[in-house]
Amino acid sequence: MSDGWVEACAAGDIDREDVIRFDHAGHTFAVYRTEDDRYYATDGLCTHERVHLSGGFVMGGIIECPRHNGRFDFTTGQARGAPACIDLKTYPVKVEAGKVFIFPNLI
Repeated sequence: MSDGWVEACAAGDIDREDVIRFDHAGHTFAVYRTEDDRYYATDGLCTHERVHLSGGFVMGGIIECPRHNGRFDFTTGQARGAPACIDLKTYPVKVEAGKVFIFPNLI
């Protein structure tokens, strides 16, 4: 899209309380869906050892890294459990016509 929003996936591509990987412009993102159908996006790699978060476990608003079990609040990006201590960057998300868009703002 010309206004900076990028289509990441269809809303139904993500199960409730799950995460998928989305790559754009050489950057990896994680796109989440909550139990109550809210969508969020963060950087897609754990800040501890750069492991893809899309392989992690989602429960509530938390993503747990699949390698060392570091945890992040994906709604805010805040690191919530060791060994992760550096927050994730978060990105605006909108859902229109059944599609999930993120605003990557990679500048």
